[in-house]
Amino acid sequence: MSERHPIIAITGSSGAGTSSVTRTFENIFRREGVDAAIIEGDSFHRYDRTEMKHKLAEAETDGNKHFSHFGPENNLFSELETLFRDYATTGRGQRRKYLHDTEEAAPYGQKPGTFTPWEDVPAHTDLLFYEGLHGAVVTPEINIAQHPDLLIGVVPVINLEWIQKLYRDKSKRGYSTEAVTDTILRRMPDYVNYICPQFMHTHVNFQRVPMVDTSNPFIARDIPSPDESMVVIRFAKPKGIDFQYLLNMINDSFMSRANTIVVPGGKMELAMQLIFTPFVWRMMERKKRAS
Repeated sequence: MSERHPIIAITGSSGAGTSSVTRTFENIFRREGVDAAIIEGDSFHRYDRTEMKHKLAEAETDGNKHFSHFGPENNLFSELETLFRDYATTGRGQRRKYLHDTEEAAPYGQKPGTFTPWEDVPAHTDLLFYEGLHGAVVTPEINIAQHPDLLIGVVPVINLEWIQKLYRDKSKRGYSTEAVTDTILRRMPDYVNYICPQFMHTHVNFQRVPMVDTSNPFIARDIPSPDESMVVIRFAKPKGIDFQYLLNMINDSFMSRANTIVVPGGKMELAMQLIFTPFVWRMMERKKRAS
């Protein structure tokens, strides 16, 4: 953690909805005039799209049915921790981009599914913002979770997470239900061992819970809307959180535990704005004093 060079990390599984949280923070940064160095978790995968297909085929030939993007063998955990450590110390570090589609790849003259070259994080940024799968991973070799000043987990109930992944991969990436289901099953051991344990280290967790039947996510025709959901917000350390203010500002919200507030799904972005804008203010104030 660092007063001069703070880090915010959003962590969650594929299909969890971390991208929507990132959009909320981008709005906060723009409104508050914060210059953030953006780090995409996919850029710390070990293999590009073509290499990953080859590695997956090799794994299946060898009888490994659980080869996935979630585990340590397919990610640059040490490099990610080095970036966090270097940024917290100096405000610098190395990053790259993963080019998901033709639109992203076109400005670089590269193919989709490839990485851009490593480059320095721009100098004099106000903070580092990470969004991806592994912002709070802890293994015997590395401890990424110790570095962020604000660590946020996005964890829908599992059936909703699968519905969101199925919808995204089928509608935007052209995958079949069978292909997405196979991916979910292949990832399960790494999900249990490397994704779930992160949420014991997060400072705040957001869990969207649908109020409609999601008992068979593999036949769902659409994603439950925010208005068909509630969001459970759990604070690891509730000291300093003005729950009464949040209850007054967010209609139909309530406390379910001493460290947990529940808000309507349609109010999730408002809740994030109310909760995290003061966090960003305090980070910038500490940074100013430390400088």
